[in-house]
Amino acid sequence: MKSDQVVTDEEFFRQRGFGQIMGFGQRPALVIVDIIRAFTDPDMPLGSNLDAEVAATNQLIDACRRNGVPLFFTTTAYDDAGLKDGGVWVLKQKGAATLRSGTPAVELDLRLHHEAGDALIVKKYASCFFGTDLLSRLVAHGCDTVLITGCTTSGCVRGTAVDAVQNGFRPIVVRDAVNDRSKAAHEQSLFDLQAKYCDVVGTQEVLEYLDGLQGGQTRPQH
Repeated sequence: MKSDQVVTDEEFFRQRGFGQIMGFGQRPALVIVDIIRAFTDPDMPLGSNLDAEVAATNQLIDACRRNGVPLFFTTTAYDDAGLKDGGVWVLKQKGAATLRSGTPAVELDLRLHHEAGDALIVKKYASCFFGTDLLSRLVAHGCDTVLITGCTTSGCVRGTAVDAVQNGFRPIVVRDAVNDRSKAAHEQSLFDLQAKYCDVVGTQEVLEYLDGLQGGQTRPQH
């Protein structure tokens, strides 16, 4: 006989063994996904208010610098006049036309604690891994964990987290340092990511982890 009891999604997934904890590794890197003016200016076609997420990300950036943890900032930018370097993906959103190389829209948000010499990865698609050298950079640093902040939760953050786990890293999405234009898309993406692909944790937990790293980390010399 079927039970009439209502089972929430959370309980259903828990009963089926989803959402296990991966945990942090020993050598993390922080990937700051597309915190650029096109996405943080609410008046732009692709923008939304990310004030709180920028502040949380800056806390993590500062902690990474204290502990010798590699930082990777990313932006999405297109060089081709007809957006051919964005493939058919750009057909889904008119706002992609604002992501032109050399324009203010693709520059990092000025509030970020970015410094000269920090790594900046330019991508064309959602995942920070696709078509970039992020994987080889992480391997060169000996990283086993990818901390992820930025936007949007349902797009580039999600794509990066999925590719991170597929490449053998422990993805950690920082809950209060990511967001989306849609609250529903944000919350559903966090639920699904936690269930199947990564750990979703708060900024404070990540800060405690970073400051608890034994002896910090040493960046490779180039």
